[in-house]
Amino acid sequence: MFASGLFQGQQALVTGGVSGLGRAIALALWEAGATVTVTGLTDLEVSRFVEERPGIEAVPLDVADAAAVNDVIGRFSRLDMLVNCAGMILRNGAEFTLDGFEQVLDVNLTGTMRMCAAARPLLAENAGRIVNLASMLSFFGSGFAPAYSASKGGIAQLTKSLAIAWAAQGIRVNAIAPGWIRTPLTQPLVDSPERSQKIIDRTPLGRWGEPDDVAAAAVFLCSPHAAFITGVVLPVDGGYSVS
Repeated sequence: MFASGLFQGQQALVTGGVSGLGRAIALALWEAGATVTVTGLTDLEVSRFVEERPGIEAVPLDVADAAAVNDVIGRFSRLDMLVNCAGMILRNGAEFTLDGFEQVLDVNLTGTMRMCAAARPLLAENAGRIVNLASMLSFFGSGFAPAYSASKGGIAQLTKSLAIAWAAQGIRVNAIAPGWIRTPLTQPLVDSPERSQKIIDRTPLGRWGEPDDVAAAAVFLCSPHAAFITGVVLPVDGGYSVS
């Protein structure tokens, strides 16, 4: 995907990197030469990842726990890249309850800010890069997931704000807004001919996205090729958001 030595000698931390899009991004950074640490919510997720990918360190982390965030960042003497993929969504109307709404925002939005704030001193030492995971719902509303949608809208504005605030320290801050990507979470939609076809019909490029499509964008935004890019919320959606 990218030159194997692109990130040689550099350290990356990917929250939520044990599965899904975070996993794809972590593997892509590792293949490009970075030393990579990923986080997962549970010990079981972490142990399974380590068994499958022994070259990448994995640690448990709940990004809603400020002390745990500081403990994980404290493991590093150097940090060049932070990719915030840890997140959650609640189903069956739970996000319409105040408790559910607050829980999702605490993980998706405030959790991202916790990670960014804790990592900032280390990132400032080496012109560090932050990539946040936004969403199509950063641009659209959702009648089913108001908390998730609000959190991802917040991620877009947080990304732009930190890009302005931390540019003088040499830190670039960008976000990726994935569209319909083929992952275990979306597999039921992929497997439904009617629902899948509706998605494909609205997507100008005419297919589902793959995790590697998102990973390639993350590698680019972390790389010297994006040295003059900050504050961007980059859709990786095959044109879905403009159709």
